[in-house]
Amino acid sequence: MMHIHEEATRCLLCIDAPCSRVCKKGDPARAIRAIRFGNERLAGRWVAECSDEELEQAEAACIHYDRPVRIKELVRAAGSGDGSPDGDLPSLAIDFVGLRCENPFFLASSAICTNYEMVARAFEAGWAGVFYKTICMQDIHEVSPRFDAVKRGASFDGFRNMEQLSENPVDVDFDILHRLKQNYPTKIVVASIMGQTEEEWIELAKMAEQAGVDAVELNFSCPQMRLAGMGSDVGQNAELVTFYTAYVKRTVKIPVIAKMTPNITKINEPAMGAYFAGVDAISAINTIKSVTMSPLSAVSDKLTVSGYSGRAVKPIALRYIYEMASNKIMKNVEFSGIGGIETWSDALEFIQLGCRNVQVCTAVMEYGYRIIDDLVLGLQHHMAERGIDDLDELVGEQLPNFVRPSHLDRTTVVFPKIDREVCIGCGRCYTSCMDGGHQAISFDTDTRQPHIVGTKCVGCHLCRLVCPTGAIGLTKRISKKE
Repeated sequence: MMHIHEEATRCLLCIDAPCSRVCKKGDPARAIRAIRFGNERLAGRWVAECSDEELEQAEAACIHYDRPVRIKELVRAAGSGDGSPDGDLPSLAIDFVGLRCENPFFLASSAICTNYEMVARAFEAGWAGVFYKTICMQDIHEVSPRFDAVKRGASFDGFRNMEQLSENPVDVDFDILHRLKQNYPTKIVVASIMGQTEEEWIELAKMAEQAGVDAVELNFSCPQMRLAGMGSDVGQNAELVTFYTAYVKRTVKIPVIAKMTPNITKINEPAMGAYFAGVDAISAINTIKSVTMSPLSAVSDKLTVSGYSGRAVKPIALRYIYEMASNKIMKNVEFSGIGGIETWSDALEFIQLGCRNVQVCTAVMEYGYRIIDDLVLGLQHHMAERGIDDLDELVGEQLPNFVRPSHLDRTTVVFPKIDREVCIGCGRCYTSCMDGGHQAISFDTDTRQPHIVGTKCVGCHLCRLVCPTGAIGLTKRISKKE
């Protein structure tokens, strides 16, 4: 039995992949990428005409540093590629602050969009828009090295960066934005700006509007500015957020978006400040202040606090989006979600909590602009399977399902059940339950079979979460015994 996601994660996602170069009737690298980014049921479409011999040749061409990816087994174990034809898939077009976007996927303001050529390539690949790297009046000098990662194997669990804002002269950046909008009129171009004074915020906003951008994002959230009174220093002060947002709203006619910091206990306080100033939308979150200790990432042997992003921060980002989207006072404010988005299902979670678009950064830094293919395809197929024609129907659909902890059902229980055909007898469930749960699993070392002890099980489902093969599922919810 193969765990397809585990095997797909071993793939290095090579450029000009050797496995696909030797496979004349298919593209195994694209099939593996589909599995990697949540479209395993569609993977077969890229190898449908490949013979087993061709897939074996593709595997022989694999340049993995350890052992070749088991390409034939992997793609055969995944989906056949059947499903709705692409021509019948629903559109992902959606309005955001009055702007028609071809899909909800945007580049986040960061290192992935620092010049014309980069953004143009992203637009050509299929990204709907860009929040261009933040423009400021200050002279920016970056450190080296400026990145670090918490890794599992070759993949990032989390990513830390010490990068600040655009190093380009202000006039150069606004010229880039002007040319992007001229050459890609159907794409959405947003200028991210950061001032240090009222005058700077106003001047930058005016220059953005004169450059012809579609909207302006106010960066109240960068966690590693070397100058006081900028970035997250502002985002933690609701009064300053109100003032600076109001200055910009009075200055320009294009939509204004405020970018919130997660480095705060109550995000609704600065968010409300932006709301009372008339903001059109809120984007959240920026990176989380963090520390990593790798000596290889030290700057002249010195360490510092800087921003953390990637998959590890997604639950935190979702929490902040939920808190703002469920604030009934801000019912007319739209949201742009950021934080740990790597697959279409990640994006869907933000949309279901009220976001009308999402911004991606770390996943692009790790895998490139090409992930847009699976973001779009996966979300389209999800909508088609549910019979949904309009992405608007998904916006905020999960908000009614959230309640306070005090309102959760505490009178019923769902017990786990073990699928003996899938269980491999590793005993992970037993170990975790004994040492971290309720000692409700016994283990027969002769048959290598775990058994749930019903009189002790409380339905916490730690066992299900640690099972490496997915052999533990759910029973029906029942009333607790008195």
